[in-house]
Amino acid sequence: MEQITEINPYEANSILHQYLVFHYANDEDQFSYPLGAKDGLNFPERCVSEGFDFKCLPQGGRALDLGCAVGRSTFELSRHFESVLGVDYSQSFIEAACSLKEDGFLPARSHSHGEKFDELNVHIPEGVECSKVHFEVGDAQDLSDDIGTFDAILGANLICRLPRPKALLDRLPRLVKPGGQLVLTTPFTWLEEYTPRENWLGDTETDSFVELQSSLEPHFELQLKKDLPFLIREHARKFQYGVALMSRWIRKSD
Repeated sequence: MEQITEINPYEANSILHQYLVFHYANDEDQFSYPLGAKDGLNFPERCVSEGFDFKCLPQGGRALDLGCAVGRSTFELSRHFESVLGVDYSQSFIEAACSLKEDGFLPARSHSHGEKFDELNVHIPEGVECSKVHFEVGDAQDLSDDIGTFDAILGANLICRLPRPKALLDRLPRLVKPGGQLVLTTPFTWLEEYTPRENWLGDTETDSFVELQSSLEPHFELQLKKDLPFLIREHARKFQYGVALMSRWIRKSD
């Protein structure tokens, strides 16, 4: 009997370059038209700047970026925390993030049309503290027991790409320090290629956010809920435009 091997779609080279552009390319290279949709640019940076309430977080704290992809949000968190860990399931994403940390730039290809690609050099943003950042390959559903606790955790557009999202939600109370902040964004795009239907949050009767809230509220208090648009370039005239639901949660004391 032929063995079927599970393939991680995020290991594809085309997706790697799409995410390098999504995270690091300037606005003109991502969306050059004088039209709408520009509010979806710089999503990884906005997850940090609009998601966390930094005046209520300790100086010199520790942060975790789960599903960090190629690392833009991880670098942004280094502006505010002494130690930042970025974790992603994709080996190619983590290798790219490590190269950016080491060299400060990385070649990227932006699809123009047909078989034409524009060659870019993407750079980490100015002012970030690379020495504070560490990247590693890992499964958000099965984090190591010795990973420790954090003052802040970001999970950007991660929940609906996990086979077992409840496994992460059940672990989060042990990862966030009392008084710490958890920021989640998700468009709740449930697809069976990523998440078996029986593991989706919500059903025909229950909204996905209602079930997310039910899972978190025993240990977290909801502080912020807002829409956060994002734009991913596929080629010069085709884009993914989505609206993630952002929520900020404060860890209660046990």
